[in-house]
Amino acid sequence: MPGEVRLTRRGLIGGTAAVVGGALLGPLSGPQGAASAQAAPRMYARVAWEARPPKVAATVLNRAPDHIVVHHTASANTVDPSLEQAFALSRSIQNFHMDTNGWADSGQQLTISRGGHLMEGRNRSLEAVRARRHVVGAHTFGQNDHTIGIENEGTYMTEMPTDALWAKLVQTCAWLCDAYGLGPHEAIVGHRDYNQTSCPGDALYALLPDLRDQVAGALGQRRTAARSRVGPSGLPGPRHTFDHGPALAPGELAR
Repeated sequence: MPGEVRLTRRGLIGGTAAVVGGALLGPLSGPQGAASAQAAPRMYARVAWEARPPKVAATVLNRAPDHIVVHHTASANTVDPSLEQAFALSRSIQNFHMDTNGWADSGQQLTISRGGHLMEGRNRSLEAVRARRHVVGAHTFGQNDHTIGIENEGTYMTEMPTDALWAKLVQTCAWLCDAYGLGPHEAIVGHRDYNQTSCPGDALYALLPDLRDQVAGALGQRRTAARSRVGPSGLPGPRHTFDHGPALAPGELAR
C-alpha cells in the first residue's frame, strides 16, 4: 500500500539532481548560495516535455509559499509508467488549461505521473524554488498567492496511487518543505481543505496523514498524533478529465 512506503533520509539524498531536458542540475541553493539539506528529486523541466510558451510569463513573488496543495489530475489511471506517457500528460494538461480554460499556462507548479516521473508545470516554477520564492499558479481558488500545487496523475476517489507516484510525492514534499522551511504537518493539505471539491479524491486524501508523517521522517522530524479529517467529502467526483474543482478566483482569470 502506498501509505506504507518507507523512504530514509539517505535514500532521498541519493537523488541529488534535477533534470532539465537531458542535463542534470546540481543541488538547489538559495539567494545567498546556502545549499538545501534535502536533495532535489529527479525532475524534468518544461523543455523536456516540450511545453508551449506561456501567453504571459508567470508572476514570481519575493517570498516563499506557506502550503503545499495535493491534487489529482482527474484523468485516467493509466498502467503505462513510461516517461513518454508522463510527458504526454504534461502537454495534455497544458493544452486543456490554455485552450479550454483560457489560462496563460499550466496551472499547477509540479506534476507527478503514475510512473513516478516529476515534471515542472507552470513556467518559472523551478526557478522560483531555487530562489526560495513563490511562482503564482492557478490550482486552488482564492489561495494561489501562497500555495504551491502538485498534480498527481490519476483519479483517486476509490483507487490508491501507485507506489512509484507515492514515493515521488513523499520525496517532492520533503524537498519543498526543506527548501521553504515548512513543517509538513502544517503545510501539506488537500485541495478540499480550501475549496468545495472532492479533489484529491477520497482515497488519496485519506493518505495525507501518512504523507505528512513520512515527509517528517525524511526530514528527521517527529511524527504527530494529530490527524486531519479523512472521511469522504460527500461531493461528486470529477465531471470530466482534468476537473479537480475550483482553481481560480474571478480576479485571477487572466493568469
